[in-house]
Amino acid sequence: MQVRRARQTSRLDEVTAFYRDGLGLPVIDRFVDHDGYSGVMLDLPGTGAHLEFTSTADVVPPVPHVEDLLVLYVGDADEVLRLVARSGASPVASANPYWDRVGVTITDPDGFRIVLVGSSWPG
Repeated sequence: MQVRRARQTSRLDEVTAFYRDGLGLPVIDRFVDHDGYSGVMLDLPGTGAHLEFTSTADVVPPVPHVEDLLVLYVGDADEVLRLVARSGASPVASANPYWDRVGVTITDPDGFRIVLVGSSWPG
């Protein structure tokens, strides 16, 4: 089985730059005006999973929720600090205090939360 997590955005260029340049996720594919949708797919290295962000005029993007988390286990605390700085995002408090104990939570340009954990899974 393979996994791709897809999400609609009205800020495709900003979101792409955040995940590609800020978090270092490689772009593996792009498409423009495919049945009214444009998008980008990014690899989550070492997982076999991908993130896909799409944009269209026909669908309203989802609204972020404080418990809707993308958790990335990045290996060590130094890498967490490096990614936070590189992303340009300011840390935010997590609704669940567990995530503040094990990592740092930031938000992407759409306001969705990413938890960067300084260990490997299982942590």
